[in-house]
Amino acid sequence: MKEIIFITGGQRSGKSRFAQKLAEEYSANPIYLATARHWDDDFEQRIRHHQADRGEQWETIEEEKQLRSLSLTGRTVLLDCITLWLTNIFHDNSYRMDTTLKEAKSEWDSFIQQDFRLIVVSNEIGMGLHAADESSRHFTDLQGWINQHIAASADKVYLMISGIPWQIK
Repeated sequence: MKEIIFITGGQRSGKSRFAQKLAEEYSANPIYLATARHWDDDFEQRIRHHQADRGEQWETIEEEKQLRSLSLTGRTVLLDCITLWLTNIFHDNSYRMDTTLKEAKSEWDSFIQQDFRLIVVSNEIGMGLHAADESSRHFTDLQGWINQHIAASADKVYLMISGIPWQIK
């Protein structure tokens, strides 16, 4: 059953909707693995919006960083999203690039050792405007590197463009 499906694209490109549809096709009771940290009121609203989009068949697990600590064997899991997960690691490592990348790769590599179907949502933030400050530029680099790392381990990769999935691997 082990399968990794990586879905990436720009903000509001339809990634989460497509990922939820896939998960519901694979399982009658998928798991939604939420990585969002409750930063502020805007994030609270975003979290509530995502929760409202899911039906009662979904089981939700919130885990900000320690993905490898979860036992999900035999399940269909939607991890939404890598960008927020990486933000949490970057923040907790005092915005140090090398430490963050090493931790994220190690956590990911341990997490995917399980026998499960994993649908992963991430963002292609490097396709937009050039970041205005150093920390943002560093995060854009980190996001690109971790996306490459995850895509290399994935069985399928989709790029979402204007709500349309384009399978690229």
